[in-house]
Amino acid sequence: MENQENNKFLGSEKISKLLFKFSIPCILSLLISSLYNIVDQIFIGNSELGYLGNAATGVVYPITIIAVAFAWCFGDGAAAYLSLCQGRGDTKNAHQGIGNSILVTFIISIIFLILGFIFKDNLLYLFGASTKSINLARDYFEIILAAIPVYMLANSMNAVIRADGAPGFSMAATAVGAIINIILDPIFIFPLHMGIKGAAIVTVIGQIASLIVSIIYYTKTKTFKLTLSSFKMNIQVFKNIIKLGVSTFITQMSIVIISFVCNIMLAKYGAMSKYGSDIPIAVIGITMKVFSIVINIIVGIILGAQPILGYNFGAKNFARVKETFKKVVIISSLVGVISTILFEICPSMIIRIFGSNSSLYMEFATLTFRLFLMLVTLTCLIKMTSIFFQAVGEPLKAAIVSLTRDIIFFVPLVIILPKYMGIKGCLIAAPIADLLGILVTIILIVKFFKGLDGKVLKQEEINYKLSHEGVIITISRTHGSQGKAIGEIVAKKLEIPYYYKEIEALAARESGLDKEFVSNINESQDVLHDLYLTTTPVKYAITAQEKVIKMIASKGSCVLVGRAADYVLRDNPNLIRIFIYAPLEYRIKKVMEMYNDTKANAKKNILKSDKNRASYYEMISNQTYGNPLNYDLCIDSSIGKEKTAEVIIDYIKKLKK
Repeated sequence: MENQENNKFLGSEKISKLLFKFSIPCILSLLISSLYNIVDQIFIGNSELGYLGNAATGVVYPITIIAVAFAWCFGDGAAAYLSLCQGRGDTKNAHQGIGNSILVTFIISIIFLILGFIFKDNLLYLFGASTKSINLARDYFEIILAAIPVYMLANSMNAVIRADGAPGFSMAATAVGAIINIILDPIFIFPLHMGIKGAAIVTVIGQIASLIVSIIYYTKTKTFKLTLSSFKMNIQVFKNIIKLGVSTFITQMSIVIISFVCNIMLAKYGAMSKYGSDIPIAVIGITMKVFSIVINIIVGIILGAQPILGYNFGAKNFARVKETFKKVVIISSLVGVISTILFEICPSMIIRIFGSNSSLYMEFATLTFRLFLMLVTLTCLIKMTSIFFQAVGEPLKAAIVSLTRDIIFFVPLVIILPKYMGIKGCLIAAPIADLLGILVTIILIVKFFKGLDGKVLKQEEINYKLSHEGVIITISRTHGSQGKAIGEIVAKKLEIPYYYKEIEALAARESGLDKEFVSNINESQDVLHDLYLTTTPVKYAITAQEKVIKMIASKGSCVLVGRAADYVLRDNPNLIRIFIYAPLEYRIKKVMEMYNDTKANAKKNILKSDKNRASYYEMISNQTYGNPLNYDLCIDSSIGKEKTAEVIIDYIKKLKK
């Protein structure tokens, strides 16, 4: 059980100190990834291949992003599933989730490889290759494609290593590949005269090294162990992995859409200009990778802030949330402004790192940096705010902020503007999208902070109740079956403590979070997606709640209602698990009486509540809610709450004999 005191410092330690502690490792890890993607373009651009070589790699890059979208979907899904299993102490299914992820990643990679070779020219032309660059693109793509299973497996396995509590090892696996790229690229390209094939071979060697490091880790993991049975497909487990990884897939595919549309328009309108189609494709590839360095710094900063934001939001310490947000805005703006100054004042200095080639090339590259990255500071703030919304449990706002800038605004603009402005329209689309995107971002963030009431967290004065040794009764129930009232009657007649809302209050005090926040964790489908992510307050609430339930049970005989207490206390020898249910019509009638609801609303609320409870219970226990095999006694409460309580008490008395 995680020590909650380790989390409480997030609500008291100096924010700047916390940001430095959490953000620096994130930034370094992301910069290493950026370096991996950028090395080839530096050495290729400075070789005899020039901008045509960079155009070729620029065409291939978005295709590889499709592959990594699948790899990260399965990898991040398996990593989240591992965290979920760790949280509920489930060692049985964790290894199977990871094994299934590796198996499906490999199968998809083989399909990708086969389809890639069959349709390679079609794909390359589709993503912007020209008659001049197609041969180079084909040479590069064939080698990269041949090793796509290695690339996808390395990326997929890396996410699981982080979730297993070894972020340093995860970073090392990526760093090994990047270092090999830096060392071998100039050797293969220049002295060995292998050109673009050499760059591709070195990239593959780096990927193989990264995969080997990951495989080595998998032989000495901390919380799971792979066996042959791990690779036997379990559809239910894999469905959970897909659910947990789909957001990563969508994010990566949005990058593919942007690159795809941008490359097509640049190739089309570049061919109509003095620059031709290859220079724009080469330059935009370089621009996007330089741009990714800036964005990865920003992402590293806000990812480092996530645990601070999440914890304090859950604790309703909104002043601290605002202070953290302001500091991140200031730092992000500073990074954006410095970058803008470099891009506007001395773009040629950056461009020459990738080779100077011709005057036309330098002219377009300078134009691209100055126009396309004109408002990069706003892009930084948009990306930062999107991740901020994720940290405070607002996934819809996070998606709106991210997608409006990239998909809703940029994609249509990059299609429409060139019709009136020529190739410059492709470049000016980015800053206009930034302006429109920041307006949406400001509206959402202002509305969000206005919605915070700023109330000070107040925890209830409540303590554990001492009791005599005896049975621990847990009650699970369907909504409207009067399970709470029945549990209270049972506790009163047996003269033992009763816990329902008290569990929430004690868990709130234990974790430092707000009671209302703890109370609502099993009532929202959105929050269940983040249930065991360590940067969310939900994890802290669940951990505190489980600790409280076990503490209550240690005090003696009692009745506990809800909160998956039957699963949490599954190893307690005195446990009696009760499930209370009733026909739907009976429950509708009771809900209408209790809440003065209409029949339609009562039915709707019952179905919603039952669905949320079932999802919560499944995420906690990996068991089916209401399955009779999981309980000692299942009882229909439509016989009346008093009579139901009597049946439960009679059952307990018989067990004691």
